[in-house]
Amino acid sequence: MLNAPQLTALQTAGRVIGPAVAGDTALGPLADLPGTWSNANLPGRGWNMIALPFAGNGPFHYRLLLNQYNETLTFATVDKGVPNRGISATAPVVETDQFLAALDYRQQITQVDSVDSPPSTLRPTNGKPIHFEPGLWLHLANQFDGGLDVVRMGTIPHGDAVNAIGTHREFPTAPVIPDISGLPIGDQAVPDLNSPYLAPYKQFHQQPFKGIFDPVHPNGPLVLANQGVTIVKTTEVKVDTRTPTGGIVNIPFVTKQANATEMQFTMWIQQVRDATGKTKLRLQYSQVVFLEFFPRRDGQPGSIRWPHVSVNTLEKTP
Repeated sequence: MLNAPQLTALQTAGRVIGPAVAGDTALGPLADLPGTWSNANLPGRGWNMIALPFAGNGPFHYRLLLNQYNETLTFATVDKGVPNRGISATAPVVETDQFLAALDYRQQITQVDSVDSPPSTLRPTNGKPIHFEPGLWLHLANQFDGGLDVVRMGTIPHGDAVNAIGTHREFPTAPVIPDISGLPIGDQAVPDLNSPYLAPYKQFHQQPFKGIFDPVHPNGPLVLANQGVTIVKTTEVKVDTRTPTGGIVNIPFVTKQANATEMQFTMWIQQVRDATGKTKLRLQYSQVVFLEFFPRRDGQPGSIRWPHVSVNTLEKTP
């Protein structure tokens, strides 16, 4: 939450829309984001995995697609002092307006390479764009509950809209990257890579894509990217569609074929110090979107939940 003088200044200035500037206190934990980030100097640090319905996999009808990608992520415009009007629920009735700052983002991703199992002719062409996503990050300056002061609102060209809400924290060390699982949930009571159903996952677990990306442990490249790096400050931002009023809505085809039901996103904004003592900004993220298709095979109701995971390490362009 902004302190009292900062909140007063935001209210006094009124609503302001213009170029985003790094260090703007109205953006709170997002203040380092304005500008352009890329992995141009860190080629191949972007990795993606997704299971997709596929008719060519014998009785299992899915394929596992892995992408290596390069990314440009731009934060250009800020809309700050945005008022949400409200009043108190008890007497005496007073104004309880909320004020926030909205920071736009544009994510553009180009494929470096890909592989799938079972092999198909449906993989995208190398060197071609495979994703474009416009959206907004919000910093809630006041009137929020439970520390939920950051929001990511994104629109995905496949026909999905995301509203994920969360929290942030800062610490003077490197982040501890969690080991998450990329295995589907509900294909069996206890995941077993020796199951024929998980053959594509076992294949890339035993022989990781490019010798780096293992879909069973998809956060591995983030850990690898931090080896030998001196990180002196981290701002961790975590948002989740499972929070109250969060969620994902999809067009009918997506809902019927591979319904996107949930997203968990963690971003680590880092200050990195090099051997000369100079610092630069780096950004890492891990995003998990659960897709649901095919009936569960473990005796429970509902559909199998397939993790669609994207991870990357980017640096801020001077």
